[in-house]
Amino acid sequence: MPKPADVAVRAALIEQAAAMLAAREPVTLRGLAGRAGTSTMAVYTHFGGMPGLWGAVRQEGFVHLAARLARVQPTDDPVHDLAALGAAYADNAVAHPLLYRAMFDTAVDLPDPEVADGGFAPLVGAAARACADGRFGAVDPADVATRLWAAGHGLLLLVLTDVLPAEALGSQGPALAEAVCLGAGDDPARCAASVRSGWSAGWDG
Repeated sequence: MPKPADVAVRAALIEQAAAMLAAREPVTLRGLAGRAGTSTMAVYTHFGGMPGLWGAVRQEGFVHLAARLARVQPTDDPVHDLAALGAAYADNAVAHPLLYRAMFDTAVDLPDPEVADGGFAPLVGAAARACADGRFGAVDPADVATRLWAAGHGLLLLVLTDVLPAEALGSQGPALAEAVCLGAGDDPARCAASVRSGWSAGWDG
């Protein structure tokens, strides 16, 4: 089992690497170690070198996301749950903006590519339940999940880069989720109520 000090050093290196990546600062081994308050050897000890560190940064972002989505408890309303997952996705990005932006830097591979499924599979599952319950029409649940993810991701990048104010998430997030669910065939009145309650349940920020 890793020692607490080792865990802290590893976390500090990942955090500082994500910050430098988001700021597009020149990243050197010495500069990174200095910001993290450790030695250059620690990068090799924990990650095998800089490529391994960048992969770990991406991985950590997906791990945080999967953990946040896992906190959303399923209900008997799948559209509510889909909106709650969308809100939790946004909430995670706001809470960990540097890691969120690093997740999508594909210059390095993920150490465990399957970790990315943890942020998408719950959306597909909720959409599939909505189809099974008759809330959605004859649609592919993965397509619905993709539309919700793409819309939310675009909004989040606008907020995280200060193009839009943070308040836009509270208004535009539910509106985008509702549009996706209506496009999948949900009843307008039921959809509005489910999305509003779901977004509120999934958002902690």
